[in-house]
Amino acid sequence: MSSHRQTIEKLYAHLNSCAQGLTQAEAVLRRSRHGDNRIEKIAEQSFASRLFKEFTHFFALILWLAASLAFIAEWRNPGQGMAALGYAILGVILINGLFSFWQEYRAEKALSALRNLLPSHTTALRDGKAVQLSVVELVPGDVVLLAAGDDVPADCRLIEAFGVRVNTTNLTGESKPMARHSAETHEMQAASRRDILHAGTSLISGEAKALVYATGMHTEFGNIARLTQAAHETQSPLQKEILHLSRLIALFSLGSFRKSCW
Repeated sequence: MSSHRQTIEKLYAHLNSCAQGLTQAEAVLRRSRHGDNRIEKIAEQSFASRLFKEFTHFFALILWLAASLAFIAEWRNPGQGMAALGYAILGVILINGLFSFWQEYRAEKALSALRNLLPSHTTALRDGKAVQLSVVELVPGDVVLLAAGDDVPADCRLIEAFGVRVNTTNLTGESKPMARHSAETHEMQAASRRDILHAGTSLISGEAKALVYATGMHTEFGNIARLTQAAHETQSPLQKEILHLSRLIALFSLGSFRKSCW
């Protein structure tokens, strides 16, 4: 179901909620089912294991073998320049490993920056009363109350809006504040709708009452965080060239080793 395209009445029914929000007991059950409202790391690895991985993948192992063969060839036939080739291969291993590790490190720093864009607390209706909650406790079906200066804690459908203008720079790159209202619109894309508030944006002015329909990694903001973490899996042009060069050096080293053995 595309929650952002539904009327508010259908969304209430789908989320089994209402304008008075959820009971505390129901919210606890939903949190156990949906998880915390936070930006998660896709894969948790220690500093040492990430660095070790960059020097032990398949092509790195080929290069280690090629460097070893070059040094063995130099030992068997000194003065043929094989030692220089071995050191060159070690240089390629070091440069490629450190570059790949730096990319992963930058992706992790970007994730930390994204996490800091979400608020730590928000006001929500529980058992019909406005209470301060930790943002991680929010679940689909919660009703939140927002005012000027507040950061939006999750993807929400507006129930009521009074003079709401939103800073969407973090999500869309749009520098101008965007007006938001509770009247239903017919835009298909969630980012273009005026009756939606997204996690990672903030209210510049006005007051709003909104129904949470997506939390954590299921928000548009969470999708950005997921893509950020997966970005290092796509090889850059430099990495592709280094990989190509690594293959050539490995083949050349193997050929030179066989020639020196003959």
